[in-house]
Amino acid sequence: MDLFNNFKLLFVSVWEKGILGVDIFEILIGVGIFLVFLVFRGILSKLIIKRLEKIAKRTTNKFDDSFVSAMQGPARFLPIVIGFFIASYYMSFTEGSREIVDTINRTLITIFIFWVMHQIIEPISYILSGLNKILTRELIGWIIKSLKILIFILGLAAVLELWGIKIGPIIAGLGLFGVAVALGAQDLFKNLISGILVLVEKRFKIGDWILVEGIIEGIVEKIGFRSTVIRKFDKSIAIIPNFQFAENAVINISQTTNWIISWVINLQYDTTIDQLKAVRDQIEDYIKQNKDYKPELGYAVRVDKFAESSIDMYIRCFTKTDDWEEWLAVKERLAISIKEIVEKNKASFAFPSQSIYVEKK
Repeated sequence: MDLFNNFKLLFVSVWEKGILGVDIFEILIGVGIFLVFLVFRGILSKLIIKRLEKIAKRTTNKFDDSFVSAMQGPARFLPIVIGFFIASYYMSFTEGSREIVDTINRTLITIFIFWVMHQIIEPISYILSGLNKILTRELIGWIIKSLKILIFILGLAAVLELWGIKIGPIIAGLGLFGVAVALGAQDLFKNLISGILVLVEKRFKIGDWILVEGIIEGIVEKIGFRSTVIRKFDKSIAIIPNFQFAENAVINISQTTNWIISWVINLQYDTTIDQLKAVRDQIEDYIKQNKDYKPELGYAVRVDKFAESSIDMYIRCFTKTDDWEEWLAVKERLAISIKEIVEKNKASFAFPSQSIYVEKK
C-alpha cells in the first residue's frame, strides 16, 4: 500500500511540476492550441491562398500575381508564430524559462517581419519596371538582389541581438577582413563598378549588337556583376570583364536609326565628262526616288578624285531600315543598279593596273 501511495505522490508531483515548471495539463493545452493553429495554417494554404491565386490570374496586371506568390511563405508561417505565442502565454513558466520563451517569440516575430520585407521586394520590381526610361531591366535586377541581401543581413543581425550576441565585434572583424579582401580583389571591384556604370548609363542591354574595337563584337546575352556574356557571330561565347566597357568606346550598333552606305566606285580614265555626269546624275536620281532611302538625312554622289588607276566617284546615302539583313538587301539592289547605270552609259569600271615601259637598247 505504501508503495502505491509513493508512486501516486511521485506521479502527481511530476504532473504538477511538469517540464520547466509547467504542469503536464498546461503543456497538453498549449500543444492543443498550437495544433489548432497548424490546422488553420493548412486551411489557409488550401482555401484562402488558392482562392487569391485564382483571382490574381484573372487580372492582366502581373503585380498581384507576384504579390500573392511572394506572400505565400510568410502567410503560412504567421499561424505558427501566433500559435506558439498564445500557447506559450497560456503556460506558467518559471522566471528563467519565461525569459527564454519570450526570446523565442521575439525571434519568430522578427523572422516573420523580415521575411515579409524580403518577399515584398519582388512585387515592387514590377512597379520599378515602369521606370524603364530611367532604370534598365538589368539594373532593376541588381537593385532587387542587393535589397534582398541587405534585408537578410539586417534580419540575421536582429535575431543575433535578441539572443545576446553582439554584432559590433563581428562587424569590426568583417571590416578588417573586407579591407584585406579588397586589396586582393581590386579587379573584382573595378569590374563591379564598371558593370553598374554600364547599366546606369544604358550603354547597352541584353539583345543589343555591340562593337568594342579590338576587343569584341556580338550580341549581349547577359550582364553580370563582374562580366558580360557576348554571343559572337560564329556562335561562340565570349565572357568580357566589365571594365573593358567602361575604359573603351562601345559602339551600340543596335541603336543605329538609319544605316549608311558609303562607297567609292572606280571608273576608267577613258570615261568622258558626259559619261561621268550621266552616271552621277542617274545614281543620284535613283537614290532620291527610291523608297529604300532617306535623302532628307543627306546624300552625296560626286566625282571625288583622280586615283592612280581610276577616276573615283564617292557615293553616300542613308537607308530607311534599321534592320541589318534588310540593309544588306538594299545595298545589293544599289550595287546592281549602279552596275546597270555604268553599263547603260557605255562606261567601265577600273581595276588596279600598272604600265611597264621597256627601254630598247
